[in-house]
Amino acid sequence: MSEYEEEYGNELGLDQAPGSKERIIKRLIGYAARFKRLFLVALLMLAIAVCTDLAGPLIAKRIIDVHISGIEKPWYETSDSGSYSVLYDGKRYKREDHWAPGETRGGEVRVLQIDRAYYFIASPVAWDGERTVKDGSVIIAKGGQTASYPSKQLNLEELFGFYKPELDGMLKLCLYYLGLVAVSAVFTYGQHYYLQSTANRIIRLMRTDVFAQLNRLPIRYFDNLPAGKVVSRVTNDTETIRDLYVNVLANFFTGTIHMLGIFIALFVLDARLAAICLFIIPALAGWIYVYGRIAKKYNRMIRKTVSDINGMINESIQGMTIIKAFRKEKRVQEQFEVHNTHLFAYQNKLLSLNSWTGYNLVGVIRNTALAALIWYFGGASLSGGEGMVTLGVLYAFVDYLNRLFQPMVNIVNQLPNLERALVSAERVFALVDQEGEDVSDRRIARYKGDVRFEDVFFSYKDNEPVLKGVSFAARQGQTVALVGHTGSGKSSILNLLFRFYDPDRGRITIDGTDTRTLPRQTIRQHMGIVLQDPFLFTGTIGSNVSLGDPAISRERIEKVLADVGAGAMLKDLPLGIDEPVIEKGSTLSAGQRQLISFARALAYDPAILILDEATSNIDTETEAVIQQALDVVKQGRTTFVIAHRLSTVKNADLILVLDRGEIVERGTHEQLMKLEGKYRQMYEIQLGKVAAGQ
Repeated sequence: MSEYEEEYGNELGLDQAPGSKERIIKRLIGYAARFKRLFLVALLMLAIAVCTDLAGPLIAKRIIDVHISGIEKPWYETSDSGSYSVLYDGKRYKREDHWAPGETRGGEVRVLQIDRAYYFIASPVAWDGERTVKDGSVIIAKGGQTASYPSKQLNLEELFGFYKPELDGMLKLCLYYLGLVAVSAVFTYGQHYYLQSTANRIIRLMRTDVFAQLNRLPIRYFDNLPAGKVVSRVTNDTETIRDLYVNVLANFFTGTIHMLGIFIALFVLDARLAAICLFIIPALAGWIYVYGRIAKKYNRMIRKTVSDINGMINESIQGMTIIKAFRKEKRVQEQFEVHNTHLFAYQNKLLSLNSWTGYNLVGVIRNTALAALIWYFGGASLSGGEGMVTLGVLYAFVDYLNRLFQPMVNIVNQLPNLERALVSAERVFALVDQEGEDVSDRRIARYKGDVRFEDVFFSYKDNEPVLKGVSFAARQGQTVALVGHTGSGKSSILNLLFRFYDPDRGRITIDGTDTRTLPRQTIRQHMGIVLQDPFLFTGTIGSNVSLGDPAISRERIEKVLADVGAGAMLKDLPLGIDEPVIEKGSTLSAGQRQLISFARALAYDPAILILDEATSNIDTETEAVIQQALDVVKQGRTTFVIAHRLSTVKNADLILVLDRGEIVERGTHEQLMKLEGKYRQMYEIQLGKVAAGQ
């Protein structure tokens, strides 16, 4: 096992319990079962298309054995001048298979082919064997015996006379064949259409389920899985699964039905010939099993590495400014090349496996089987020995044998896609199976805004607590400020309040109700949050404020923007609230993005407002505008503020000073200054820095 495999082995599931492949296949069948009617229609059309297609060699056999090679059957002299009689040398003859039961027959004659010439023999032939012509006589040798028959070579016009009664039958069979070809084409189209349409429906449903699962997953899940890898599972992996239903399933079903139909046709033709080919079935099953065991590991590594590449590309694009600023382009390129090289190596391993077990091996088996059958049965037919079959049977059998190996080639060529799809399904289902919480539509009355933390302990990782016995109460309409050094637990308190996470111990109540007794979405219904780094979606300023909620009118959007002091910003924009916003609002300044974020929080009229370092990344002028607006919008709301600049929280009703996950001081600004503790120390340090900067 390589270092790369050792590093990522657990994530890849290389040590998965036996039977996981079967469970994945059952789940994929479960998705397909939801559209079983369409699948049944597609399979019915496929069966009809295969049956009509396989009828071709049987028609060709009849044309050869009855209408072409049938000229060598016994002919009898007749007085009948009907359509099946042939006039030759002043007499009429009719072939034995055209005589009615009980009809009186005259003398027997024969027409035999030797090389490319045909000879008329005016007598019966005792046996058939190796034929030669000498001095106007046809000599037939078999097993050391020879027989000589006086003969006359037929010219083209005379030969056509013997074939003329068969022309109508051949024409009818050709028309039947063309009709079957047309029917096969129509049903083949229908089969492809319905199968691919069904596959698209399945993947649409699966993508919907996967994306819905993303909404059900806790924030903790996304802490451990980069966004690029999540995107890879929703897009790349589901598209690979689509290939399973469109290509793999189509080829496997088509191949299976073709092979079943061909074996039935072979047994109808000659059971001895068909029995020889039965070894193909266990050989193909064993082939698929062995290939799957080897290819699964390679495909897991390929899908994992593709996911890593997606994650790295996503991260590099997000951090391109930092990469360029610190001149790390070459370092990032080297890291990318590590993943790219691993992908190249495993793709080559899979390519080598496919080359060894692909079309070439099928071709060898096919050609060997054809050579053996033609040598044994064809030779016997030509020599008249034991095991002789007609030329029509031999032709049809060779045709069917070629058709038998074509679906085998198609099935074998789809094995890489099958394994890729199963590995992708494994990754998708691993995401779907993560424990989540259904999105709730439950609604509750607006909070009063009384919040209480009671002896709350919390940790992101086991045995690494970030909050240790935190207790405090915030009453309706109060502003509570959380201050402390980086890592002291300020943001963790707000994460718990918003139920992005749940506490390990203790409880959090809003208006006396434990937050864990309500769905997460219901709790957040009357909360608003403004983060240090606001996130804007592609759309317009208006759509970013309302987030598409039809209950928030255009007038409401304009009002909340005005309330947060964004009126001047809108005047500078040509389209106002309809101004386009591209990804993450990169064309807007940090202050403009933050104003939109404030307006978004207020548009939902929250009872509890959370400001997480909301003014730390904006200029002093914009901060002054927002501070004035906050004095208005805080009225009647319980507001939680995290701020490193203590001058911005002087007017808070309650200031909580945190240190290493514990509340070490609490009170108003004046009370904390009198304590002459940690808060006063931090405040005076900041004042000193401000003074020094002046």
